[in-house]
Amino acid sequence: MIITFPRKRPSRSSTSESGIPGRSSPREESGGFHKSSITRLLACLATTLAVTAGLFVVHTPAASAADITTDLGITGGGDVVAGGGRAFIAGDDQLLVVNANGTFNTAVGGLSARSLAITPDGTRLYAALRDPNWIMELDTATLDTTREISLAEYPCPTNLALSGRWLWVGYGCDQWDGGVVGIDLSSGYRSRLIRVAATYASPKVAAAGNTLVVGDSGLSPASLRVYDVNTLRATLRGIIDGHDYHTGFLGDLAITPDGSTIIAAFPDSDEYFAWDTTSLQKVRAYGPDPDSGYYLPVVAVSADGTHVAAGRGTKSGLGVTLYDSATAAPVYSGTLTDHGGLMDLRSLTFSNDDLFAVWRDLDSDHLHLWRLETGTLPESTLTLTAPSTGAGTGAGTGADILTLTGRLTLPDGSAPGEQPLSVTRYVNDSAELTREVTTAEDGTFTFADRPRSAGVIRYDVIWNGSPTVHWSTASATVTLVKAVSSITLSGPETGIVGTQLKFSGVLSQGGQPVGSTTKLRVLREVTNSRGTVVTALPSVSASPRDGRFRFTDTPAEAGEYSYRVEFDGDRASLPTTATLDMTVEEAPQE
Repeated sequence: MIITFPRKRPSRSSTSESGIPGRSSPREESGGFHKSSITRLLACLATTLAVTAGLFVVHTPAASAADITTDLGITGGGDVVAGGGRAFIAGDDQLLVVNANGTFNTAVGGLSARSLAITPDGTRLYAALRDPNWIMELDTATLDTTREISLAEYPCPTNLALSGRWLWVGYGCDQWDGGVVGIDLSSGYRSRLIRVAATYASPKVAAAGNTLVVGDSGLSPASLRVYDVNTLRATLRGIIDGHDYHTGFLGDLAITPDGSTIIAAFPDSDEYFAWDTTSLQKVRAYGPDPDSGYYLPVVAVSADGTHVAAGRGTKSGLGVTLYDSATAAPVYSGTLTDHGGLMDLRSLTFSNDDLFAVWRDLDSDHLHLWRLETGTLPESTLTLTAPSTGAGTGAGTGADILTLTGRLTLPDGSAPGEQPLSVTRYVNDSAELTREVTTAEDGTFTFADRPRSAGVIRYDVIWNGSPTVHWSTASATVTLVKAVSSITLSGPETGIVGTQLKFSGVLSQGGQPVGSTTKLRVLREVTNSRGTVVTALPSVSASPRDGRFRFTDTPAEAGEYSYRVEFDGDRASLPTTATLDMTVEEAPQE
């Protein structure tokens, strides 16, 4: 099933910082526009219903690499972060948003971001826009822009790290022009900037607590600079010299939430090294990874600091391993080898206990999303019940309003309180609508929807989970038939040549006055001594609210008139016709 990503342009209603220049900068990658699409990642249980209701309970599915990889339909960007139960993916000209199970949530057009960062509570997202030299702050609930920060003096922002009040930006367009700048997010719209370091190329950055780590990605062996951060400045604490560890080029950086340990990945090493950020001494290594070699490695640390995830692409596929952060013991591994092409991991992030990875098909340059379930959180349960019929009696029709009910249940059976759910409606396997509903305190929920279409109508509901409970999803399906439609047409019984006639009517579908996007065709037939002539008058539209329509006509000759209004039907209802006959006479002689 292919789901087209609709586009939402970011709102510019908030205050924008001045001084944003028109300077352009070279991209590391570029690609033509691709209509974003996403293939459903889960095979939800669904049974077609014609007149009977169905109840579906879907527990967390077992991890299967073949089922949870998705072609994103984009060729640029590739950074991924997660928060608030959703994942955000930087695309070449848009920001993609997916639910906790990897299914489509929404997309924002016009954002060509190179790197993303998200607040721990998942309420604010930061995007590095390399060409306009901006940092954009977005409200993740609405995806509206809440702040734009100009980096005119620090062009080509490429890598982001967020810790407390500071957003750290690794920037640089070419050789010998890289560096790190800190943005004090607590200083309002006129954000205070401090320059921390100069580097050969755009550096990798990682930050947590009062620690900032900077790694120059353009030099080999790569060294790591560790800084102390306070409310005013960043002060160099020390340097982890790459010559001492024969590191080679730097692939990726991650840091534990308390800032005590930095984990670095190097393409030429089969291990992922961890250093204590206070003593600057190597404390452990994760691995060895048998897939080391040409491909760039990626690394991430869980929000609670208990796990480290690392992996890379290979000539035969992708490999990701989850390690116990304290002991370096592997606790989970995932592979993806059935793609049939060269695969390169671009980024990796935790979403509660799951992992999201973005990888690139080196043959087509397309980016893909890979979701891995580690299965460490207790499972919730979500149910959804479909109606047996629509608003009327008998089989449901495409014109009916459907009412669906369900319940979210936590593992211990306790009331979950008000929880947001994402609902997607599919018509004949094509996604047409995504909306949000909220559960009651006891976890029950109800929503109504008018599909305005016959066929197989499926509703997928997902709860994106919490840091302590795994997400869950449910699905319900109803088959609807086309509704019987009718038209009532009113107008005068007689008329006078040259005098305007007024007509009105109502289009009904399934016995209810409902409009349609399909226009109504109006025909006039005149019969008199000269014969019969049929003329097409301008089409009219029925009001979407109540199905009402109007039209006028001025007869030019006397005769027997017949006005016919034709409705060709639409996705929800069958065709119908209404006719009104009248007599038009010559105007009386004065």
